[in-house]
Amino acid sequence: MIYGLTYLGVIHTLISLVAVAAALIAFVREGAVNPGNTLGKLYIWTTVLTCVTGFGIFQHGGFGKPHALGVITLLVLAAAWKVNSVKVATVLYSLTFLFHMIPAVTETTTRLPLGAPLLADAEAPELKAITGVLLLLFLIGVTLQLRRLKTPGKQMQTQA
Repeated sequence: MIYGLTYLGVIHTLISLVAVAAALIAFVREGAVNPGNTLGKLYIWTTVLTCVTGFGIFQHGGFGKPHALGVITLLVLAAAWKVNSVKVATVLYSLTFLFHMIPAVTETTTRLPLGAPLLADAEAPELKAITGVLLLLFLIGVTLQLRRLKTPGKQMQTQA
Protein backbone atom coordinates (compact mmCIF):
# COMPACT_ATOMS: atom_id res chain seq x y z
CA MET A 1 0.00 0.00 0.00
CA ILE A 2 1.11 3.51 -0.83
CA TYR A 3 -0.39 6.33 1.26
CA GLY A 4 -3.24 4.00 2.21
CA LEU A 5 -3.94 3.12 -1.44
CA THR A 6 -3.69 -0.28 -3.08
CA TYR A 7 -1.65 -0.52 -6.27
CA LEU A 8 -4.91 -0.43 -8.22
CA GLY A 9 -5.88 2.64 -6.19
CA VAL A 10 -2.64 4.36 -7.18
CA ILE A 11 -3.19 3.56 -10.88
CA HIS A 12 -6.81 4.71 -10.60
CA THR A 13 -5.72 7.97 -8.96
CA LEU A 14 -3.03 8.68 -11.54
CA ILE A 15 -5.45 8.08 -14.42
CA SER A 16 -8.05 10.30 -12.79
CA LEU A 17 -5.48 13.08 -12.35
CA VAL A 18 -4.76 12.95 -16.09
CA ALA A 19 -8.51 13.21 -16.78
CA VAL A 20 -8.93 16.17 -14.43
CA ALA A 21 -5.88 17.94 -15.89
CA ALA A 22 -7.15 17.37 -19.44
CA ALA A 23 -10.56 18.80 -18.54
CA LEU A 24 -9.07 21.83 -16.79
CA ILE A 25 -6.85 22.57 -19.78
CA ALA A 26 -9.85 22.15 -22.11
CA PHE A 27 -11.95 24.51 -19.98
CA VAL A 28 -9.20 27.15 -20.06
CA ARG A 29 -8.37 26.76 -23.77
CA GLU A 30 -11.81 26.18 -25.24
CA GLY A 31 -14.32 26.75 -22.49
CA ALA A 32 -15.54 23.14 -22.69
CA VAL A 33 -14.53 19.53 -23.23
CA ASN A 34 -14.54 19.09 -27.00
CA PRO A 35 -14.75 15.40 -27.98
CA GLY A 36 -13.58 16.30 -31.48
CA ASN A 37 -10.01 17.08 -30.45
CA THR A 38 -7.14 15.20 -28.82
CA LEU A 39 -7.56 16.84 -25.42
CA GLY A 40 -11.27 16.01 -25.32
CA LYS A 41 -10.60 12.42 -26.34
CA LEU A 42 -7.91 12.15 -23.67
CA TYR A 43 -10.41 13.38 -21.07
CA ILE A 44 -13.13 10.99 -22.20
CA TRP A 45 -10.94 7.88 -22.34
CA THR A 46 -9.15 8.58 -19.06
CA THR A 47 -12.55 9.16 -17.45
CA VAL A 48 -13.69 5.77 -18.77
CA LEU A 49 -10.50 4.17 -17.40
CA THR A 50 -11.00 5.94 -14.08
CA CYS A 51 -14.47 4.44 -13.78
CA VAL A 52 -13.33 0.96 -14.84
CA THR A 53 -10.38 0.88 -12.45
CA GLY A 54 -12.62 2.24 -9.69
CA PHE A 55 -14.88 -0.80 -9.97
CA GLY A 56 -12.04 -2.95 -8.61
CA ILE A 57 -11.52 -0.87 -5.48
CA PHE A 58 -13.45 -2.10 -2.45
CA GLN A 59 -11.61 -0.48 0.45
CA HIS A 60 -14.87 0.54 2.12
CA GLY A 61 -16.64 -2.81 1.71
CA GLY A 62 -18.63 -3.93 -1.33
CA PHE A 63 -20.33 -2.02 -4.10
CA GLY A 64 -20.98 1.47 -2.77
CA LYS A 65 -21.63 5.09 -3.64
CA PRO A 66 -18.31 5.53 -5.52
CA HIS A 67 -19.12 2.52 -7.71
CA ALA A 68 -22.61 3.85 -8.40
CA LEU A 69 -21.08 7.20 -9.37
CA GLY A 70 -18.79 5.34 -11.78
CA VAL A 71 -21.78 3.67 -13.45
CA ILE A 72 -23.62 6.99 -13.66
CA THR A 73 -20.52 8.67 -15.10
CA LEU A 74 -20.25 6.04 -17.84
CA LEU A 75 -23.94 6.46 -18.66
CA VAL A 76 -23.59 10.24 -18.84
CA LEU A 77 -20.49 9.91 -21.07
CA ALA A 78 -22.41 7.58 -23.39
CA ALA A 79 -25.32 10.02 -23.52
CA ALA A 80 -22.97 12.94 -24.26
CA TRP A 81 -21.35 10.98 -27.07
CA LYS A 82 -24.68 9.99 -28.64
CA VAL A 83 -26.63 13.23 -28.31
CA ASN A 84 -26.87 15.46 -31.37
CA SER A 85 -27.08 18.73 -29.44
CA VAL A 86 -23.80 20.54 -28.79
CA LYS A 87 -25.40 22.34 -25.85
CA VAL A 88 -26.60 19.14 -24.21
CA ALA A 89 -23.27 17.39 -24.86
CA THR A 90 -21.41 20.33 -23.30
CA VAL A 91 -23.53 20.12 -20.16
CA LEU A 92 -23.10 16.35 -19.94
CA TYR A 93 -19.32 16.40 -20.35
CA SER A 94 -19.12 19.12 -17.70
CA LEU A 95 -21.33 17.01 -15.44
CA THR A 96 -18.80 14.18 -15.69
CA PHE A 97 -16.13 16.61 -14.52
CA LEU A 98 -18.29 17.39 -11.48
CA PHE A 99 -18.48 13.63 -10.91
CA HIS A 100 -14.66 13.53 -10.89
CA MET A 101 -14.44 16.31 -8.34
CA ILE A 102 -16.77 14.78 -5.74
CA PRO A 103 -14.61 11.70 -5.00
CA ALA A 104 -11.44 13.75 -5.54
CA VAL A 105 -12.38 16.14 -2.76
CA THR A 106 -13.71 13.34 -0.57
CA GLU A 107 -10.60 11.17 -0.90
CA THR A 108 -8.21 14.10 -0.53
CA THR A 109 -9.84 15.58 2.57
CA THR A 110 -10.23 12.21 4.31
CA ARG A 111 -6.65 11.05 3.57
CA LEU A 112 -4.48 14.16 3.70
CA PRO A 113 -2.40 15.25 5.39
CA LEU A 114 -1.18 11.77 6.23
CA GLY A 115 -1.86 10.84 9.83
CA ALA A 116 -4.13 13.83 10.44
CA PRO A 117 -6.63 14.16 7.58
CA LEU A 118 -8.69 17.32 7.27
CA LEU A 119 -11.96 15.40 7.71
CA ALA A 120 -12.72 12.28 9.72
CA ASP A 121 -14.68 10.39 7.05
CA ALA A 122 -16.77 10.61 3.89
CA GLU A 123 -19.88 11.45 5.92
CA ALA A 124 -18.42 14.64 7.39
CA PRO A 125 -20.88 17.55 7.16
CA GLU A 126 -18.17 19.72 5.65
CA LEU A 127 -18.15 17.47 2.59
CA LYS A 128 -21.84 18.18 2.02
CA ALA A 129 -21.04 21.89 2.01
CA ILE A 130 -18.09 21.38 -0.34
CA THR A 131 -20.29 19.31 -2.66
CA GLY A 132 -22.82 22.14 -2.64
CA VAL A 133 -20.10 24.61 -3.64
CA LEU A 134 -18.97 22.25 -6.42
CA LEU A 135 -22.54 22.04 -7.67
CA LEU A 136 -22.80 25.84 -7.66
CA LEU A 137 -19.52 26.13 -9.58
CA PHE A 138 -20.82 23.55 -12.06
CA LEU A 139 -24.00 25.58 -12.62
CA ILE A 140 -22.02 28.79 -13.10
CA GLY A 141 -19.60 27.05 -15.47
CA VAL A 142 -22.36 25.48 -17.55
CA THR A 143 -24.15 28.83 -17.79
CA LEU A 144 -20.95 30.44 -19.10
CA GLN A 145 -20.40 27.56 -21.52
CA LEU A 146 -23.92 27.82 -22.92
CA ARG A 147 -23.57 31.60 -23.32
CA ARG A 148 -20.31 31.06 -25.15
CA LEU A 149 -21.96 28.57 -27.52
CA LYS A 150 -24.41 31.28 -28.58
CA THR A 151 -21.45 33.19 -30.02
CA PRO A 152 -21.06 32.49 -33.77
CA GLY A 153 -18.04 30.31 -34.58
CA LYS A 154 -17.86 28.72 -31.12
CA GLN A 155 -19.45 25.36 -32.04
CA MET A 156 -17.77 22.03 -31.36
CA GLN A 157 -18.26 18.48 -32.56
CA THR A 158 -20.66 16.32 -30.52
CA GLN A 159 -19.07 12.89 -31.06
CA ALA A 160 -15.64 11.54 -30.18
